[in-house]
Amino acid sequence: MKYKRILLKLSGESLMGDKQYGIDNDRVKQYAEDIKAVHDKGLEIAIVIGGGNIFRGLSAEKSGMDRAQADYMGMLATVINSMALQDALEKVGIKTRLLTAIKMEQICEPFIRRRAVRHLEKGRVVIFGAGTGNPYFTTDSAAALRAIEIKADVVLKGTRVDGIYTADPEKDPLATKYGEISFREVYDKGLNVMDMTAFTLCEENQLPIIVFDMNKHGNFMKIANGEPIGTLVK
Repeated sequence: MKYKRILLKLSGESLMGDKQYGIDNDRVKQYAEDIKAVHDKGLEIAIVIGGGNIFRGLSAEKSGMDRAQADYMGMLATVINSMALQDALEKVGIKTRLLTAIKMEQICEPFIRRRAVRHLEKGRVVIFGAGTGNPYFTTDSAAALRAIEIKADVVLKGTRVDGIYTADPEKDPLATKYGEISFREVYDKGLNVMDMTAFTLCEENQLPIIVFDMNKHGNFMKIANGEPIGTLVK
């Protein structure tokens, strides 16, 4: 295995599968099986999930809701997604812990960095919910922050596309894919990888990012093996 400890960032939308909103159980099950295959190889895995399939703070703000209130609602949506993935992982035999930045003692543990690291060392998959616990920060920022805190080797951003392109491949058929790109090139070309706060955190802490298609069965294992899947930002 190329890595020892990784942080996997999943978007809330990725859990929808072919649905218009909510959670597709088949998609969550596929993710759980892919994560189990990598976990069984001895890798330490932490996960951050977005909440856009249930509630998106930015969209609510545009319709007139207070931004901070909307963001807190989005954080709660990430906890729902985290619980769904936790259930799927435990059904395939993986021990997990859900840690959140907002206290919810009945369903999860509060985030404590040393406790999170200890769970990873004991072979548990750790899921971080509720973003950073602060409004105005995305789950991309939460993923970058948590990855740095637990000293992860890499951030793996699972999306619907298989890497970073010169343009949106779903809109531009002539878009070409980058196999590897530097942080500076992403800035200069104005490419959309993560929000700027998250991206800058990764750059300043020399934390590489790999953008890849999580929906394709087996891709997660290929990356763990060091195969050139997706796009590497370093």
